[in-house]
Amino acid sequence: MPIDPICKEPVNESTEFRSIYKNKEYYFCSENCKKKFDELDKSVIRVRRSLKDKERISFGKLKREIIDPGICTLCGACVASCEVLAIAAGKPALKGPCTACGVCYNQCPRTITTESSLIGNVRDVFSARSMLSEVKGQDGGVVTSMLLYALEEGLIDSAVVTVKSEDEPWRPVPIIAQTKEDLLRSAGSIYVHSLTMETLMSAIKRGSRSIAFVGPSCNIDAVHKMQNSPYGLLHMFMRANILKMGLFCMDTFNYEGIKKFLEEKAIPLSTVQEMKIRKGMFRVKAESIQIFPLNELDIYRNGSCTVCTDLTAEKADLSFGGVGSKEGHTTVLARTGLGLELFHDAEDRGYIRIEPLAKEGLESVLRQAKSKKVQMYMIKKRMEKGTAIKAIS
Repeated sequence: MPIDPICKEPVNESTEFRSIYKNKEYYFCSENCKKKFDELDKSVIRVRRSLKDKERISFGKLKREIIDPGICTLCGACVASCEVLAIAAGKPALKGPCTACGVCYNQCPRTITTESSLIGNVRDVFSARSMLSEVKGQDGGVVTSMLLYALEEGLIDSAVVTVKSEDEPWRPVPIIAQTKEDLLRSAGSIYVHSLTMETLMSAIKRGSRSIAFVGPSCNIDAVHKMQNSPYGLLHMFMRANILKMGLFCMDTFNYEGIKKFLEEKAIPLSTVQEMKIRKGMFRVKAESIQIFPLNELDIYRNGSCTVCTDLTAEKADLSFGGVGSKEGHTTVLARTGLGLELFHDAEDRGYIRIEPLAKEGLESVLRQAKSKKVQMYMIKKRMEKGTAIKAIS
């Protein structure tokens, strides 16, 4: 005797209340149960229609990103929402032609598809550049200009930033900046992790009460946790207001590794004027400009970066990066009311110029953020590849 899929009660096959879904007939005890079932079916159809005008996503994308790497949980969400999918040999598989409607991909609990899940909560997005001639920063120089604005307007009494070592070229040194000269020294990116937390603690102990803190997501996360931790440090972090200024970060590298890499390319670190990572390439400006595929630096990549899933420093007040903006501009994500107000005030006072971030720019940020979110899914494959290489060698 069949079972009503809604109320789970046994039903006689002679019932007049029947529906066909995915080429299978279902039986119901009443018109009410049949109506509920039909509405569920229509919901799937509505979702499919709503996705029609968006990116065409085939089952192949779900297979490549989730099923093949072993990320699939076998929850059945994709199969339940598409009539041409079924569980075969222990995993979802096509049993008919795929229409690339995208329903299976968007219903999967392991795919990351919404803006908030990719870049966190954001109040507004911008592209900006510095209006200060003395600022020679990375991309648009907006981080340095914002720091100068906050210091000169008396909104902060210090900033925790990173400068280059005077003794070892391009080695990062965190400092407590309290002058314009110190802030100008901190302009530009250094692709080596900077130990800024101890410097922040020193600033608080020395009596700083309004501090701008600049760092990538891992350092911003540390500040956020210390601000909210019940385990001993909360009393210290209650002493100071901290403006968290996050930096987009895909990877950082071992200092000795970068030094070795460049020396093998006959580029002494002491001659390097600028380093920039953009679109999968590592650009070095020394006596001339040389460009290398970023994957050549993979062996020097910090291990923690392989498990980091936060490109845009999601717990910051303001996040800054080069992804999504044209050359000479900085992409800015305003996350908090405080961050948004300070950003607009900096423009009003002539420190920066703001324009809306183009739709294509935001999509570029989302794509890059997704590649970082899902890199954890590929760890199994990377480990297998590493094991194979060791076996060969």
